Amino acid sequence: MVTSAVRAVATTASVPAGSVPPVSAAAAAAGLVDVRSVVPDAIIDLRYATTNNFTRTQLYPADARCLVHESMAPGLTAAAAALRPQGQALVFWDCYRPHDVQVKMFQVVPNPAWVARPGQYARSHEAGRSVDVTYASVSPQCPPQRQISGICLADMGTDFDDFSARAKAFATEGVSEAAQAGRKRLRDAMNYGGLSVYSGEWWHFDGPGAGVDRPILNAPVD
Repeated sequence: MVTSAVRAVATTASVPAGSVPPVSAAAAAAGLVDVRSVVPDAIIDLRYATTNNFTRTQLYPADARCLVHESMAPGLTAAAAALRPQGQALVFWDCYRPHDVQVKMFQVVPNPAWVARPGQYARSHEAGRSVDVTYASVSPQCPPQRQISGICLADMGTDFDDFSARAKAFATEGVSEAAQAGRKRLRDAMNYGGLSVYSGEWWHFDGPGAGVDRPILNAPVD
C-alpha cells in the first residue's frame, strides 16, 4: 500500500483558457493533450513524478504533465462538469504513461492483476487512453492524510495503488459506507462522460478504445 505521508505539491489553481503551454511535438503527433486544456480546474498530483508511489522511486521528471489522448477530452470535460456543482474537482494521479515506465513498474510488481504486463503494443495508460483519478473538495474537517494543497481528498477507503482486495472498485468488505459512496460518486461522474472503471482499481478509468493495441509511443511526459 502506498501511504499518504508524503505528497507532491499538487497543481490546484484553475488554468485560464489559452494559457496551457503547448505539448511537445512528439506528444502532439500522438494526439496527446494537456488535461488542463480541457479541465481547467483539474488538480494535478502525479505520484510517479515523486517518490510517493509503490516503487519508492521517481519515475517521471518533476515537471511531468498530465497528458491524455484527445479522444478522452469530451468525457473528462463532462465528468468534471458533473462534479463541479457540488464544489468538487477531479484529481489526476496518472495519465499517459511511457512504455519504459510501465516496464519498470512491472519489474517491481510482476503481477498482471495489479500492474499491466508490458507488451509490443500500447494500451490503456501507455496509449494515453486511461487515467487514475479521484476527486476533492473544500472541507472544514479534513484528516491530515487526505489534505492536499488546502483541499480535501474524498474518502475512498484506500490510497492510490493499494494492492489489496479493498482497492477493487466494487469492494464492500473492509470499505466503509462513506468510502463506497465516494467511489460511486466518482464512477457516476466518470460514467457521465462515457468513461468506465476498471473493476480491479476504483481509481482507474478507461476512455474510448483503451484496450485496443496501438504502436508504442515515445512521447515525453514533460
